[in-house]
Amino acid sequence: MKIKIAGKRNKYYVVWKGVKPGVYDSWKACQEQVKGFEGARFMGFPNEEQAKLAFRSDMNQYLGKKKSPAVQPNDKMASSGKGPVWDSISVDAACSGNPGVMEYQGVYTKTGKRIFHGGPYPDATNNIGEFLALVHVLALLKKENKNMPVYSDSKTAIAWVRRKQAKTKLQPTPKNKKVFELIARAETWLKNNSWNTPILKWDTEHWGEIPADFGRK
Repeated sequence: MKIKIAGKRNKYYVVWKGVKPGVYDSWKACQEQVKGFEGARFMGFPNEEQAKLAFRSDMNQYLGKKKSPAVQPNDKMASSGKGPVWDSISVDAACSGNPGVMEYQGVYTKTGKRIFHGGPYPDATNNIGEFLALVHVLALLKKENKNMPVYSDSKTAIAWVRRKQAKTKLQPTPKNKKVFELIARAETWLKNNSWNTPILKWDTEHWGEIPADFGRK
């Protein structure tokens, strides 16, 4: 998912608080300044002029005044302009074509270290990958008796998990038999298990690409 402001793709990123505050011309360069930096404050812009103006301005005009962290992270926090909860897991999927070859992964948000990976699977979709990644991490955390927030940038996948059903329009084929087996297994797990893991929407507009992004956009 690309960061967008006023319908345009961001090409420049302002780091107000990070390792080295400034204006950066790529998400990768921005991420190097903010990943793991407590209280990082940054945002994407469609052109250099807007980014430089924002950097010279009060960041609160763009992000709002920073408040004390919430005790219990929730969806409202994830869209309020604050930084993410770094002690968390982020998931994402990539798909070459739609449908196409899909894979998904989960990483530790603070460091980007991969925790798990699935695929590649042929003849699948990105939404299915996002869904499987979320169920994978929920099952993993429950198995290890751990609880921490989980981030996804897919509203669709989050909705599917809450409904405990993948509402995909993809049709079964000989190539994606394994994918539909995984979907059925994931749906069964959701229906037979409970969890307290907070599932949060990654605020791409303010934070840039989710750390689990495959970087192929």
